[in-house]
Amino acid sequence: MDAIRPYVQEVTHRLPAPIVTAGRDLIGPYCYKTVVEDFDLLNHPECVKLGVSKALGIAIIGASAIVKVPQLIKLLQTKTAKGLSFTSYALETSAYIISLAYNYRHGFPFSTYGETALILIQNVAISALVLHFSGKGPAAGAWIAGLAATGYALFNENAGLVDVNRLAMFQAAAGVLGVASKIPQIWTVYQEGTTGQLSAFAVFNYLAGSLARVFTTLQEVPDPLILWGFIAGFVLNLVLAGQMIYYWNTAPAVKKSKGKNAPSYATVAKKNTPLDPATPAQSTRSKTPSTRRRG
Repeated sequence: MDAIRPYVQEVTHRLPAPIVTAGRDLIGPYCYKTVVEDFDLLNHPECVKLGVSKALGIAIIGASAIVKVPQLIKLLQTKTAKGLSFTSYALETSAYIISLAYNYRHGFPFSTYGETALILIQNVAISALVLHFSGKGPAAGAWIAGLAATGYALFNENAGLVDVNRLAMFQAAAGVLGVASKIPQIWTVYQEGTTGQLSAFAVFNYLAGSLARVFTTLQEVPDPLILWGFIAGFVLNLVLAGQMIYYWNTAPAVKKSKGKNAPSYATVAKKNTPLDPATPAQSTRSKTPSTRRRG
């Protein structure tokens, strides 16, 4: 480390002013000086952990901007909601809008929850499309209107509809909703025997993101409600990822219905029963009257 420090410092001491300002705002002046400018990583592990946490948070937010775009594309291309659970998206969206309001009103760093806002927007679009392609177009409009009213009540502290104490109760419930949101999707995949239109990109990004969020929450957010929510979410995301691997390229089982004209078992058995060896075979030759005279 000491051998390369002078060469690294040649770069870090000449960084443009906007990058220096952003770095100091992100991890603080002290950690920026020790980790970036002085490149002293071994003697300040707390600053290294903070830097890693911030980097992971920014990466998660960046990835969340497109994490569900493949799912949206699959829905629009196939025009079917096969394999997708509206209940799952509804629960997850409800949990996200509560968590977003909770983090925002408590003033937590945006890098620790920014992906919630981006995924929330994508969830609203996907859930509305699921309703639309399921033949429930009017319900999609009602769903969006209900979310807008909920958001107004949660974010607008001056409205006096939801105080801080009640918001904390909602956040505890949001953790339960976040966990419960995965169960309908897991059950749908298990019941149908296929992942259908479920996007593998979204599933595995959720898995990686939830694991990273456990780390960033431990480093930056001293709130057990948020921490346990991410831990539980990671466990269920792991189950969903396991299903994605298990049912990879598996087509759903086709159930054959018996119609009125379907042959019965007795009829099929009768047709397929071989002739009894003891029964003489009927001659196929036609019998014609003889024209010979008896002498």
